[in-house]
Amino acid sequence: MKRIQVSPHIYKLESWFLLKMSAWIVKEDEGVYIVDTGMPYMGKRILKEAEKLGKVKGVLLTHGHSDHVGGLKKILDIQDLPVYVHTLDIKHMEGKEPFPGRKKREYLVEPGVAKPLPVDEDGEFRCFGNLVPYHTPGHSPGHVCYYHKKDRVLLGGDLFTSKRGKLQQPIKMFTADMNEAVRSGEIVKKLQPSKVSICHGNDIDNPHTQINEYLTHYKYERNDQQKIKNEDRTIS
Repeated sequence: MKRIQVSPHIYKLESWFLLKMSAWIVKEDEGVYIVDTGMPYMGKRILKEAEKLGKVKGVLLTHGHSDHVGGLKKILDIQDLPVYVHTLDIKHMEGKEPFPGRKKREYLVEPGVAKPLPVDEDGEFRCFGNLVPYHTPGHSPGHVCYYHKKDRVLLGGDLFTSKRGKLQQPIKMFTADMNEAVRSGEIVKKLQPSKVSICHGNDIDNPHTQINEYLTHYKYERNDQQKIKNEDRTIS
Protein backbone atom coordinates (compact mmCIF):
# COMPACT_ATOMS: atom_id res chain seq x y z
CA MET A 1 0.00 0.00 0.00
CA LYS A 2 1.33 3.40 -1.00
CA ARG A 3 1.18 6.37 1.40
CA ILE A 4 1.05 9.85 -0.12
CA GLN A 5 1.04 13.15 1.77
CA VAL A 6 -1.75 15.16 0.16
CA SER A 7 -1.39 18.27 2.35
CA PRO A 8 0.06 19.18 5.77
CA HIS A 9 -2.68 17.29 7.65
CA ILE A 10 -3.88 14.67 5.14
CA TYR A 11 -2.40 11.39 3.92
CA LYS A 12 -3.80 9.16 1.18
CA LEU A 13 -3.33 5.40 1.23
CA GLU A 14 -3.52 3.78 -2.20
CA SER A 15 -3.71 0.17 -3.28
CA TRP A 16 -4.71 -1.66 -6.47
CA PHE A 17 -7.52 -4.19 -6.78
CA LEU A 18 -8.52 -4.14 -10.47
CA LEU A 19 -8.45 -0.35 -10.10
CA LYS A 20 -7.03 2.14 -7.64
CA MET A 21 -8.54 1.96 -4.14
CA SER A 22 -7.92 4.72 -1.62
CA ALA A 23 -8.53 5.78 1.95
CA TRP A 24 -7.36 8.81 3.90
CA ILE A 25 -6.00 9.59 7.35
CA VAL A 26 -6.35 13.11 8.69
CA LYS A 27 -4.40 14.51 11.64
CA GLU A 28 -6.27 17.04 13.78
CA ASP A 29 -5.33 18.70 17.09
CA GLU A 30 -7.67 16.38 19.00
CA GLY A 31 -6.51 13.21 17.23
CA VAL A 32 -6.65 11.31 13.94
CA TYR A 33 -9.61 10.44 11.71
CA ILE A 34 -9.75 7.65 9.17
CA VAL A 35 -11.81 8.51 6.09
CA ASP A 36 -13.02 5.37 4.27
CA THR A 37 -11.52 1.93 4.81
CA GLY A 38 -11.03 0.47 1.34
CA MET A 39 -11.14 -3.26 0.74
CA PRO A 40 -10.92 -5.85 3.55
CA TYR A 41 -7.18 -6.44 3.08
CA MET A 42 -6.51 -2.71 3.62
CA GLY A 43 -8.05 -2.37 7.09
CA LYS A 44 -5.14 -3.31 9.37
CA ARG A 45 -2.63 -1.26 7.41
CA ILE A 46 -4.88 1.79 7.42
CA LEU A 47 -5.22 1.60 11.20
CA LYS A 48 -1.46 1.08 11.63
CA GLU A 49 -0.68 4.15 9.53
CA ALA A 50 -3.28 6.22 11.38
CA GLU A 51 -1.85 5.25 14.77
CA LYS A 52 1.56 6.56 13.71
CA LEU A 53 0.04 10.06 13.65
CA GLY A 54 -1.71 9.96 17.03
CA LYS A 55 -4.77 8.68 18.83
CA VAL A 56 -7.46 7.56 16.39
CA LYS A 57 -10.77 9.27 17.16
CA GLY A 58 -13.12 7.69 14.63
CA VAL A 59 -13.94 6.53 11.13
CA LEU A 60 -15.75 8.77 8.65
CA LEU A 61 -17.23 7.24 5.51
CA THR A 62 -17.88 9.05 2.25
CA HIS A 63 -20.52 6.41 1.51
CA GLY A 64 -21.48 2.82 2.18
CA HIS A 65 -20.24 0.89 -0.85
CA SER A 66 -18.18 -2.23 -0.20
CA ASP A 67 -14.89 -0.79 -1.49
CA HIS A 68 -15.13 2.00 1.09
CA VAL A 69 -16.44 -0.08 3.99
CA GLY A 70 -14.49 -3.28 3.33
CA GLY A 71 -11.64 -2.69 5.79
CA LEU A 72 -13.93 -1.53 8.58
CA LYS A 73 -14.42 -4.87 10.31
CA LYS A 74 -10.69 -5.50 10.68
CA ILE A 75 -10.21 -2.02 12.08
CA LEU A 76 -13.01 -2.47 14.62
CA ASP A 77 -11.73 -5.93 15.57
CA ILE A 78 -8.57 -4.21 16.80
CA GLN A 79 -9.97 -0.93 18.14
CA ASP A 80 -13.48 0.13 19.13
CA LEU A 81 -14.13 3.35 17.25
CA PRO A 82 -17.21 5.38 16.35
CA VAL A 83 -18.18 5.13 12.68
CA TYR A 84 -20.11 7.88 10.91
CA VAL A 85 -21.86 7.96 7.54
CA HIS A 86 -24.80 9.81 6.03
CA THR A 87 -28.05 8.38 7.37
CA LEU A 88 -29.39 7.67 3.84
CA ASP A 89 -26.78 4.96 3.24
CA ILE A 90 -27.18 3.08 6.51
CA LYS A 91 -30.15 0.90 5.55
CA HIS A 92 -28.30 -0.21 2.41
CA MET A 93 -25.08 -0.98 4.30
CA GLU A 94 -27.00 -3.05 6.84
CA GLY A 95 -28.73 -5.07 4.11
CA LYS A 96 -32.24 -3.84 4.77
CA GLU A 97 -32.56 -2.66 1.16
CA PRO A 98 -30.32 -2.95 -1.94
CA PHE A 99 -28.46 0.16 -2.97
CA PRO A 100 -30.42 1.95 -5.71
CA GLY A 101 -29.79 0.36 -9.08
CA ARG A 102 -28.74 -2.97 -7.58
CA LYS A 103 -30.83 -6.11 -7.27
CA LYS A 104 -29.21 -7.80 -4.28
CA ARG A 105 -28.95 -6.65 -0.71
CA GLU A 106 -25.47 -6.36 0.77
CA TYR A 107 -24.72 -7.03 4.42
CA LEU A 108 -21.70 -4.78 4.85
CA VAL A 109 -21.98 -3.80 8.52
CA GLU A 110 -23.82 -5.13 11.53
CA PRO A 111 -26.89 -3.08 12.51
CA GLY A 112 -25.94 -0.20 14.77
CA VAL A 113 -22.24 -0.10 13.85
CA ALA A 114 -22.56 2.92 11.56
CA LYS A 115 -24.07 6.04 13.10
CA PRO A 116 -25.58 8.99 11.22
CA LEU A 117 -23.29 11.99 10.84
CA PRO A 118 -24.13 14.28 13.76
CA VAL A 119 -25.92 17.56 13.10
CA ASP A 120 -26.29 20.75 15.11
CA GLU A 121 -29.49 22.45 16.24
CA ASP A 122 -29.89 23.99 12.76
CA GLY A 123 -29.59 20.62 11.03
CA GLU A 124 -26.11 21.34 9.68
CA PHE A 125 -23.43 18.65 9.83
CA ARG A 126 -21.03 19.02 12.72
CA CYS A 127 -17.34 19.37 11.90
CA PHE A 128 -14.65 16.88 12.86
CA GLY A 129 -11.82 19.26 13.61
CA ASN A 130 -11.24 20.99 10.28
CA LEU A 131 -13.23 18.40 8.33
CA VAL A 132 -16.63 19.62 7.16
CA PRO A 133 -19.06 17.06 5.67
CA TYR A 134 -21.05 18.05 2.56
CA HIS A 135 -23.86 15.90 1.17
CA THR A 136 -23.08 15.14 -2.49
CA PRO A 137 -25.67 12.53 -3.54
CA GLY A 138 -25.85 10.59 -6.79
CA HIS A 139 -23.16 7.95 -6.63
CA SER A 140 -25.11 6.73 -3.60
CA PRO A 141 -28.04 8.42 -1.84
CA GLY A 142 -25.88 9.41 1.12
CA HIS A 143 -22.59 10.16 -0.59
CA VAL A 144 -20.62 12.77 1.35
CA CYS A 145 -17.41 14.71 0.70
CA TYR A 146 -15.24 16.07 3.51
CA TYR A 147 -13.67 19.50 3.11
CA HIS A 148 -10.58 20.31 5.17
CA LYS A 149 -10.90 24.01 5.86
CA LYS A 150 -7.29 24.62 6.86
CA ASP A 151 -5.65 22.69 4.01
CA ARG A 152 -8.41 23.54 1.49
CA VAL A 153 -8.57 19.92 0.33
CA LEU A 154 -11.81 18.17 -0.64
CA LEU A 155 -11.82 14.45 0.11
CA GLY A 156 -14.04 13.51 -2.80
CA GLY A 157 -14.72 9.81 -2.28
CA ASP A 158 -16.41 8.72 -5.52
CA LEU A 159 -17.77 12.13 -6.51
CA PHE A 160 -15.30 12.08 -9.42
CA THR A 161 -12.79 9.87 -11.14
CA SER A 162 -9.89 11.37 -13.10
CA LYS A 163 -7.87 10.77 -16.23
CA ARG A 164 -4.84 12.64 -17.60
CA GLY A 165 -5.31 15.50 -15.15
CA LYS A 166 -9.00 15.96 -15.96
CA LEU A 167 -12.08 15.44 -13.82
CA GLN A 168 -14.20 12.50 -14.98
CA GLN A 169 -17.64 11.35 -13.88
CA PRO A 170 -17.87 8.52 -11.31
CA ILE A 171 -17.90 4.91 -12.51
CA LYS A 172 -21.23 4.42 -14.28
CA MET A 173 -21.98 0.83 -13.30
CA PHE A 174 -21.71 1.67 -9.59
CA THR A 175 -23.50 5.05 -9.65
CA ALA A 176 -27.15 5.14 -8.61
CA ASP A 177 -28.11 8.43 -10.28
CA MET A 178 -25.52 9.88 -12.65
CA ASN A 179 -27.45 13.11 -13.28
CA GLU A 180 -27.51 13.82 -9.57
CA ALA A 181 -23.87 12.79 -9.17
CA VAL A 182 -22.75 15.22 -11.87
CA ARG A 183 -24.82 18.02 -10.33
CA SER A 184 -23.21 17.32 -6.97
CA GLY A 185 -19.88 18.22 -8.57
CA GLU A 186 -20.95 21.85 -8.26
CA ILE A 187 -19.67 21.71 -4.66
CA VAL A 188 -16.28 22.44 -6.23
CA LYS A 189 -17.60 25.78 -7.53
CA LYS A 190 -18.85 26.65 -4.06
CA LEU A 191 -15.77 25.67 -2.06
CA GLN A 192 -13.00 26.24 -4.65
CA PRO A 193 -10.61 23.80 -2.98
CA SER A 194 -6.90 23.81 -3.81
CA LYS A 195 -7.17 20.06 -4.46
CA VAL A 196 -9.77 17.33 -4.76
CA SER A 197 -8.52 13.94 -3.60
CA ILE A 198 -10.12 11.08 -5.54
CA CYS A 199 -10.54 7.45 -4.51
CA HIS A 200 -10.32 5.78 -7.92
CA GLY A 201 -7.87 8.10 -9.64
CA ASN A 202 -5.18 10.71 -9.25
CA ASP A 203 -5.86 13.88 -7.31
CA ILE A 204 -6.63 17.10 -9.18
CA ASP A 205 -5.20 20.49 -8.25
CA ASN A 206 -7.44 23.56 -8.46
CA PRO A 207 -10.45 21.59 -9.71
CA HIS A 208 -12.61 24.72 -9.79
CA THR A 209 -10.69 25.84 -12.88
CA GLN A 210 -12.18 22.95 -14.89
CA ILE A 211 -15.50 22.32 -13.17
CA ASN A 212 -17.54 24.33 -15.69
CA GLU A 213 -16.06 22.28 -18.53
CA TYR A 214 -16.85 19.09 -16.58
CA LEU A 215 -20.46 20.09 -15.93
CA THR A 216 -21.01 21.19 -19.53
CA HIS A 217 -19.44 18.07 -21.02
CA TYR A 218 -21.45 15.60 -18.97
CA LYS A 219 -24.63 17.65 -19.31
CA TYR A 220 -24.35 17.40 -23.09
CA GLU A 221 -23.44 13.72 -22.89
CA ARG A 222 -26.55 13.05 -20.81
CA ASN A 223 -28.70 15.04 -23.25
CA ASP A 224 -27.32 13.01 -26.18
CA GLN A 225 -28.04 9.75 -24.37
CA GLN A 226 -31.57 10.90 -23.54
CA LYS A 227 -32.14 11.89 -27.18
CA ILE A 228 -31.09 8.39 -28.30
CA LYS A 229 -33.43 6.80 -25.77
CA ASN A 230 -36.33 8.99 -26.96
CA GLU A 231 -35.63 8.12 -30.60
CA ASP A 232 -35.54 4.42 -29.72
CA ARG A 233 -38.96 4.73 -28.09
CA THR A 234 -40.32 6.52 -31.18
CA ILE A 235 -38.98 3.83 -33.54
CA SER A 236 -40.42 1.02 -31.42
